Amino acid sequence: MLRLLSAAVLTGVILLPAACSRLPGGAPASREILREASDVEADFELYPVTRTFLPEVAKWPDTGPQERLSWIAHSQGPKSQYIQPGDLINLQVWDSSENSLLTAPEQKVAQLQDIKVSSDGTIFMPYVGKVSVRGLTPDLAREKLQQALEEIVPSAQLQLSMVEGRNNSVDLVSGVENPGTYPIPDQNYTVMGLISAGGGIGLTLDNPQIRLVRSGKIFGTSVENLLNDPGLDTRLRGGDRVFVEEDERYFLSFGATGTEAQHIFTKEQMSAMDAISVAGGLSDRQADPKGILILREYPLSALTKGTHGPDKERVVFSLDLTSADGLFSARKFEIQSEDLVIATEAPINDVLTVSSVFGNFVGVFNTASNIGN
Repeated sequence: MLRLLSAAVLTGVILLPAACSRLPGGAPASREILREASDVEADFELYPVTRTFLPEVAKWPDTGPQERLSWIAHSQGPKSQYIQPGDLINLQVWDSSENSLLTAPEQKVAQLQDIKVSSDGTIFMPYVGKVSVRGLTPDLAREKLQQALEEIVPSAQLQLSMVEGRNNSVDLVSGVENPGTYPIPDQNYTVMGLISAGGGIGLTLDNPQIRLVRSGKIFGTSVENLLNDPGLDTRLRGGDRVFVEEDERYFLSFGATGTEAQHIFTKEQMSAMDAISVAGGLSDRQADPKGILILREYPLSALTKGTHGPDKERVVFSLDLTSADGLFSARKFEIQSEDLVIATEAPINDVLTVSSVFGNFVGVFNTASNIGN
């Protein structure tokens, strides 16, 4: 029995470091980082986030790999469609004369189907020849063809309809229920109308982004921006390609947060408080609310003399969530892509330490007692 008890005590001594390691140890203590920042040789700069500091940091350049894309504002266009090369024209020619050039005996209607508008914008009509219809509305094209036909068949009446071709269609590539090629019904067809026609945006996308490819250039904004500002609902042009994709920006959480992971931005502008919430909040028993740190690396160009920017490339922003100014400032401080959000640990509570170690010893002792019995 004595031998077993001695083994149990020895086991408890060996487990003592392990017990301590299960105490808060995954995150650095804020005092360690703050002490390092006070060193004149430190390779980073520390900035406490306060109400007076927010206007200054707002002038600093953006970081992260994602370039801010421009966007095209909404504009008003004609309500009708324009005929373009590649469109298909369908003609119905009515002629009641007995010796018609267009219809057979006892036939009153001649059908001319799927006449493709050529690259030069013309179509060919029997007895008339080539007629340019490019850039005309279907109504104006019908009138032009009617006038040309009347010189050959005065009694003829013409009806025209069109099917949009590539130059009057747009591609909805990804991020919706039904991607594909969609015709432009009129010159006021917008991005949001196209997304609606595609079945709406997938629910699994975090902060979905719109990408518009036009004439070899990429434009971009977020769906959130489009919904909040109808003036950004861009009018589409034939040949446009539209992508809907998840926001590529992310931040990392580490330390005494709910999760230590990489998090995609869930909204267009995320504050420090948003980031903490997405990361699962702070650990009630571990996190130091006075030591929330945000690590960020700026490009060397941000340090150029005469520009607004930090003093060093590596920057640590500190937040104190125990004060009203700190809480309000955290709601205004904007997180940027690739930021590292660290919830540092509070000093270990003596009672918690003793309780955890004592609990381990009791567990080992009870195990040894059960073996002896």
